[in-house]
Amino acid sequence: MMARQTIVLVDDHDILRAGSAKFLADRFEIVGEASDVGEAIKVILDTEPDGVLLDVRMPSGTGDAVVAAVRESGSSARFLVLSVSAERDDVVRMLNAGVDGYLLKSTLGEQLGDLVAEMLDGGRPISPQIAGFMLDIDDAVDTGTDIESLTPREREVVQYIARGYSYRKTAEELFVSVKTVETHMGHIFDKLGIASRYELAMKAFESGMLSDDA
Repeated sequence: MMARQTIVLVDDHDILRAGSAKFLADRFEIVGEASDVGEAIKVILDTEPDGVLLDVRMPSGTGDAVVAAVRESGSSARFLVLSVSAERDDVVRMLNAGVDGYLLKSTLGEQLGDLVAEMLDGGRPISPQIAGFMLDIDDAVDTGTDIESLTPREREVVQYIARGYSYRKTAEELFVSVKTVETHMGHIFDKLGIASRYELAMKAFESGMLSDDA
């Protein structure tokens, strides 16, 4: 049996850590918890988890300090922010710190496991409400060929993926299989000359195609 991927939970509210653990424990091994910056750094370095669910604001500091210290140690842990804050400064600071996703705590619990799995698999889950702040991260990103080269169906896929939807949720919204979404994404990446959802979101926002509700 394959070993389960490991997670550390970092939040200064006990009840929120307990809630996250409830939704994740059946799929991941929770190897540690922390409620402040110093404790978080120690627990992460001691347990070497695959991923960290991280709050932005804690009494002893902010989550970007945790990311910086852990990255400096050479750890390969991936970080997924789970926060109540959709403030521009918080979002931009955490994305600049190099986190691998940013979710608001309004995210439905049933979706949390899928989003953590997506992050651990190299994805970049972003709550739709804060996806627009990604434009502040790197104005110099080369977003490749014009998005108008995409087919109508590929543009529909972009509407969801660029807003942070998982492949499975996108498939449900479009009434297709996950495999079909994966195939579309391969074509989209090839046509636009990009290699990540981050670049796709940048391209989509710059083109204006996400200015309307999807």
